[in-house]
Amino acid sequence: MHSAVKAYHKVCKMDLRDRLILEHLYYVRHILGKMLGGLPDSVDQDNLESAGILGLVEAAGQFDPARDIAFTTFAYQRIRGAILDELRRNCPVPQAMLQNWTLIRKASVHMPPPLTPEKLAAQTGLTVEEVDDCIAAMRLTRPTNWADELGELPVAGNRDDSVDADSCRIEEKKLLADAIEQLPERMRLAVTMYYLEDMRMKEIGEVLNLSESRVSRLVSAAELQLKSIVKRQRGEQA
Repeated sequence: MHSAVKAYHKVCKMDLRDRLILEHLYYVRHILGKMLGGLPDSVDQDNLESAGILGLVEAAGQFDPARDIAFTTFAYQRIRGAILDELRRNCPVPQAMLQNWTLIRKASVHMPPPLTPEKLAAQTGLTVEEVDDCIAAMRLTRPTNWADELGELPVAGNRDDSVDADSCRIEEKKLLADAIEQLPERMRLAVTMYYLEDMRMKEIGEVLNLSESRVSRLVSAAELQLKSIVKRQRGEQA
């Protein structure tokens, strides 16, 4: 009887996994659509989608509905991480782009916030478009630390003190909301649609009448300014 019960639960779990995979294939394409604007045309999108599906399969196999968390929330980082891993394996950042990144990093060290592509271009001798493209590429290939490499602080805090955790989150949200209000209108719209409305690059481009690559650069530049503004606000509060 015990083995029969185990077999039954195994079948049920497999059925749940398969259903989650089939019902969320669209979600892989959605996440990929939010990333494609910053990628060169030479990138094989089919390979990236296949990698994302593998991330979806992994998430579906590990998902526990008893944890009371939405599957899309659980699967997001696994799908996006699988796409980024495939991107890094098969589409390394060109050497010229890495050289530009070194120039940008050095120029940013003593530059007062907010950092902008225009200020970085003037300091490095690069064009604004070259700075935009470089930041967009690094944002994709180094999603967790690209801003830290510029001497910036991440927008979200990482404090471990559980007593102050809620108040810290509230304060971070207020700082971020204030920072968003200081962005130029087009940047503010792009960031709002990308993060709050969860729109893809193509959809944002249709609203703002911009190409996907331009939207990607706009979002990257907005993130750079947001981190600079939040850092300055923290310094004023200290």
